[in-house]
Amino acid sequence: MTEPSMTMIASERKLSEVLSEFARTMLTDFPIQGILDQLVKQIVEIMPITGAGVTLISASTNPRYIAASDHSALRYEKLQNELGEGPCVAAFQTGMAVTIADLRNELRFPSFIPRAIEAGLAAVFTFPLCQRDKRLGALDLYRSTPGSLSDEAMVVAQTLADVASAYLLNAQARADLVTSSSQAHALALHDALTGLPNRILLMERIEHALHSRMRSHKHVAVLFMDLDGFKSVNDSSGHQVGDELLVAVGDRIKELLRPGDTVARLSGDEFIVVCHELDSEAQVHAIATRLVDAMAAPFELRRIVVDLSASIGIAFAASGDDPEQLLHRADVAMYQVKRKGGGHHRLIDVSEQARTEDSDSLRRHLHQALAHHELRLEYQPVVRGTDGRVSCVEALLRWDHPGRGPISPTVLIPLAEASGDIIEIGKWVLEQACIDRHRWENKTGDEPFVMAVNVSAFQLMAPGFVAMVADVLARTDTMPQHLCVEITESAFVQDAERALAVLTQLKRPGVTVALDDFGTGYSSLSYLKSFPVDILKIDQSFIGDLTEDASSHAIVFKTIELAQLLDVAVVCEGVETKEQYREVAALGSDYCQGYYFARPMRAEVLDRRVGECDGAWTITAAGDELRGSAGLTGQDYLRNR
Repeated sequence: MTEPSMTMIASERKLSEVLSEFARTMLTDFPIQGILDQLVKQIVEIMPITGAGVTLISASTNPRYIAASDHSALRYEKLQNELGEGPCVAAFQTGMAVTIADLRNELRFPSFIPRAIEAGLAAVFTFPLCQRDKRLGALDLYRSTPGSLSDEAMVVAQTLADVASAYLLNAQARADLVTSSSQAHALALHDALTGLPNRILLMERIEHALHSRMRSHKHVAVLFMDLDGFKSVNDSSGHQVGDELLVAVGDRIKELLRPGDTVARLSGDEFIVVCHELDSEAQVHAIATRLVDAMAAPFELRRIVVDLSASIGIAFAASGDDPEQLLHRADVAMYQVKRKGGGHHRLIDVSEQARTEDSDSLRRHLHQALAHHELRLEYQPVVRGTDGRVSCVEALLRWDHPGRGPISPTVLIPLAEASGDIIEIGKWVLEQACIDRHRWENKTGDEPFVMAVNVSAFQLMAPGFVAMVADVLARTDTMPQHLCVEITESAFVQDAERALAVLTQLKRPGVTVALDDFGTGYSSLSYLKSFPVDILKIDQSFIGDLTEDASSHAIVFKTIELAQLLDVAVVCEGVETKEQYREVAALGSDYCQGYYFARPMRAEVLDRRVGECDGAWTITAAGDELRGSAGLTGQDYLRNR
């Protein structure tokens, strides 16, 4: 075999080895730069050249990757990129190979060639790296002496360029996939608006801080910050301004934190700060103070200047805490700040938290209380001041909790309103009271009496309240004149216009309206003038010390006098002694209610008492005794004073 034939076989074998190596790297995550570095070194070994270089070019002027077999080849690659001119650039732009056997005879590339010759380059052969219409860059083969490459060498070089292009595209696809995955992962862990960590990443950071605490034995604190008045900014200026404000808040918080602390946006206008490696609890209070002060400084946005404040709750990590528990305590502390007016920070009050959690537990249980028959009614008579005749019975809601016993109405009613259960419960109270009234009416003959039912402001303002009352009255065969709706002044304060409309609709068929607990709360006399009130119930706090306190005496006297001028009946609540009864009767109170006459009693007790009455009820000064007497007229409660 001849010498040229032996050389060709060796070259083909070497080319085969290079292609095999590329095939192996294609199946791995070998980096692009590594592929290029390996390519240029192996090309020099199998080709009659002194150097090789590769430049991958992106749409911009700056190359994405550069590889060279030696320092000289690297100089030539960088020179072409620096000048934006040369065989590499031309091959990339045209997609055609560029062959220069002797740079001294080349007229193209006037900037590149003189400097390349000066650096020792004599010939260059460049092949585009491309696949179909996608161009990646170019492969440069350098020689330090002039001369052409053989046809076989040119074919080998083009084959290497084509195969390298395919492998590079594969590597680039892998790199793009990794980049895309990394970006998707980052988006999944960060808030899209502010770029801050979101809840997922926040919980990871808290978990990490808790683990570090076990090793360092230093303090870890979570600060839960909520912006006061942010909703009004959104409502008045729009969500675009609100979003700009949230970004500004996040930026301002980051400026105030220590290196290593985390600030995250939880949702809406809630921001969480995680502080770890704290030497003392005082450190976190200093941080919280800085944050509160910073939030109080005006935010100068593009269109407006916004003033707001922030409420911050603080919770320190304790043994056994998990991230959710720690975050929850900080949240509870923040709401404790809100209830105190906002605009400051505080450490969680454990006793207050216990009360809050107890309230939450009761609220959840209340939702099922009606279905589980835990709610019941008690009834307390209202008597005429002159002779003790019963003119009305007030229905009072009671809750017998299976585990805690009786729950006070002062706890029950706010819970029912907060949960929304007051609507269903209120309907049940009205219906049950009307059913009981109808049963007692049948026992007392033809003389009717009035059933009083308390209605909260929440119920009164609820859609469909008047229709619900009408439906219950119809289903229980109760005349509207036999129902008295008792409300407090809070109904007028919430929405006076709607309250007036609802009460007017109630009174149209004959329902009576009583203003309960008068003298407490807002007690505006304008309510008596502006609203269709039939009865004024003076609060028991004025009756309790009526005989000892001159001020209470004067208030009760003038209230009764004013009510008489306005043709409004008066009920004095909380009458507990004979002296109190005689005094309110002397002052002209139309009706009385209190323990002196009768305590609230269960329906079955009242059933028995009514059965003992021969057609009418009269309560005398005998405590809770109910005795029969001549004549019972429910209309007395209003019209026969």
